[in-house]
Amino acid sequence: MFGNLRPLMGKLWAAPARGLLALGVHPNAVTIIGTVGVVFGACFFFPQGGIMLFWGVMVITVFVVTDMLDGTMARLSGKSSRLGAYLDSTLDRVADAAIFGALVWTFRVDEPATALAALLCLTLGSFVPYARARAEGLGIDAKGGIAERSDRLVIGLVATGFVGLGLPVWVLTVTLYLLAAAAAITVVQRTMVVVKANREDPSLDGHAAS
Repeated sequence: MFGNLRPLMGKLWAAPARGLLALGVHPNAVTIIGTVGVVFGACFFFPQGGIMLFWGVMVITVFVVTDMLDGTMARLSGKSSRLGAYLDSTLDRVADAAIFGALVWTFRVDEPATALAALLCLTLGSFVPYARARAEGLGIDAKGGIAERSDRLVIGLVATGFVGLGLPVWVLTVTLYLLAAAAAITVVQRTMVVVKANREDPSLDGHAAS
């Protein structure tokens, strides 16, 4: 859903992207800085609970937008590379682990159900990009599904921020369980794409990963 906004966001970020490029900033540097900021926002603010959940979300949001900014910079500068694509994908996993891992740590004692929900989001969410990457390794386009990374991230952060502003914790708990379920469904949807492609052409190259 939110992934469909990328073309619009790319246009909005064109001006700041050109400004950073004019200063000699490399897109990969923006990717790394953005991830460091997300990790800091989650691991420093979330464990303090209360209103700090909200401020953590605010800090994370500032740095999450670099996920679109670095891509715009790469396109405008012609500096798209395999290393950039690798860093973007790998550091997305680091950011996700920091966000949901910090929520697990924050609620592990007082709200174990919430901690478990965050853990499920972390684990099931990690299968979503793997399913796509493994399918693409077999020559199959298996992106999409009901809950891509951007959808899960935005909804999870919004719920966390509102709890930080005073909503009851159960709002976050229910949201996280729903996001975990949506991640599982997305994996199934991408798997069915592979099943369909295999039926059409079972001779696709590729071997099962060990």
